[in-house]
Amino acid sequence: MNTKSTLLWIFSVIFTLSIAYYQRKTGPTYPITGKAEIYGHTVSYRLIRSQGGDSDAKVVVKNAGPLVTGLITFKRYNTPDDWTTLTMQREGDDLVGYLPNQPPAGKLAYHVSLTDGSQTQVLNEKPAVIRFKGDVSAWALIPHVIFMFTAMLMSTRTGLEAIFKGKRAYSYALVTVVTLFIGGLILGPVVQKYAFGAYWTGWPFGQDLTDNKTLVAFIFWAIALWRLYKNPANRTWPVIAMIVLLMVYLIPHSMFGSELDYSSGEVVTGR
Repeated sequence: MNTKSTLLWIFSVIFTLSIAYYQRKTGPTYPITGKAEIYGHTVSYRLIRSQGGDSDAKVVVKNAGPLVTGLITFKRYNTPDDWTTLTMQREGDDLVGYLPNQPPAGKLAYHVSLTDGSQTQVLNEKPAVIRFKGDVSAWALIPHVIFMFTAMLMSTRTGLEAIFKGKRAYSYALVTVVTLFIGGLILGPVVQKYAFGAYWTGWPFGQDLTDNKTLVAFIFWAIALWRLYKNPANRTWPVIAMIVLLMVYLIPHSMFGSELDYSSGEVVTGR
C-alpha cells in the first residue's frame, strides 16, 4: 500500500508539473520567441504579450548585427487608429524598443521589422498583441499560483485515490476544495483587482473565461466533496471532478479576459 501510494504521489507531481509547463507555454500572454536568419546574422527575438506596472513594454531583438536597424509598428488594438512606427535603439549587439504603456486591460498590436537600408524583413507577419495591466503585488500573486497548482496536484491525487479504491479520497478532496477556494475564489479575484481593477468579471457579471472556468471547477469539486461525505466509497464524482479541473487547466490561461474598449473607456470581457 505504501509503495502504491508513493507511486501515485510521484505520478501526480509529474503530471501537475507537466500541466504547469503547458500553462506557461500556452495562452495569449506568453511571449512570442524565435530566431531568424537576417543579412548573415542569426537573430533571436522576444515579442512580449503582457506588461505589468507603469513602465513601457520592452521589446528586444538580440544579435542584430552592426548594419541592421529595427522598427516597431504599432496601434491600439481593435481601433481604427493609424499605425505608428518607432525606431529601435541599439544596446550593444541588441536592438531595443519600447511600446508606450497603456491603461489596465489596454492592448496594442505590433509588428517588428529589421532593415539594412535597402531591404526590410518583418519578423512577425501576424501582429503580436500585448495586454497591459496594473502592478500585481507579490503577496497576492505568488500564493495564488501556489494554491492553484496545489489544487491541481490534490485533484489528481484524489481522483487516483478514488480509481484505485483508496481510503483517503475524502480527506484529499477536502484539501482540493480548500486550496481551490483560496487560490481561485479568494486570491484570484485579488490578483485581478490589482491587474484590471475588478475583483470578478465572470458569471453573472461578465464573460471572463478564467473566472468562469474556476467557478465551474469549484462547483464540481464541492459536489464531489459532499458526495464523499455522504459515501466515502463513492468513486464516480471524484473522478468526474478531477477530469473537469484537468479540462479547465488545458484551456490556455487568460483567454477571453479583460480588454479595454478604447471607444468607451470601459473594460470588457469575453473577447
